[in-house]
Amino acid sequence: MAVLSAMGTELRSGDLLFHTSATLVRVAAAFVVAMAIGSAIGIFLGRSKLLNRLFDPWVILFLNIPALVIIVLSYIWFGLNEAAAIGAVALNKIPNVVVTVREGAKSLDPQFGEMAKVFRFSRWQTLRHVVVPQLQPYFAAATRSGVSLIWKIVLVVELLGRSNGVGFQIHLHFQLFDVATILAYTLVFVAVMLLVEYLILQPVENYSRRWRVAGVM
Repeated sequence: MAVLSAMGTELRSGDLLFHTSATLVRVAAAFVVAMAIGSAIGIFLGRSKLLNRLFDPWVILFLNIPALVIIVLSYIWFGLNEAAAIGAVALNKIPNVVVTVREGAKSLDPQFGEMAKVFRFSRWQTLRHVVVPQLQPYFAAATRSGVSLIWKIVLVVELLGRSNGVGFQIHLHFQLFDVATILAYTLVFVAVMLLVEYLILQPVENYSRRWRVAGVM
């Protein structure tokens, strides 16, 4: 009851909607950046043994650097601003995307690539109709793990250097020892991320897999 009461108070004041929206914007921005850059790097490394040998140590290095270190260094080097916050979150996720997509790129069926050459597919057509469909399970895995990891790191970023967001509010009420409000923000944001999972991620994944279902039928 105390948590529900705190949730109602924050909702009526407008703080709950404002800070949750700020966090969601950062999650979305960091997710898009991490998936775009990580997928591109992963495909290149998976398709080139030379590039993979050259950059694999760097991938391992970034995989093992603690998220807190990247966040702190980003704020020190680039200032307490949105670009540094989103960049720090994306940097923490990019290596995971690279590793996942790279494994998918390594397992691409060469026969489909040969077929694309026979039918004179352009690079865009090859990417869209040959590469991306085969990588769909790996993109799905990177997306699921990405969302769950990014929103947790965003809260740390907000706690350390932002003046709004769920992480900032949790830090504020931690100083006040207000457990009810901390749990209120936590439960609301978890509920939002569950809605994202069931209303956005799963429908998009099912749509991207429609060709597999059609092939089976």
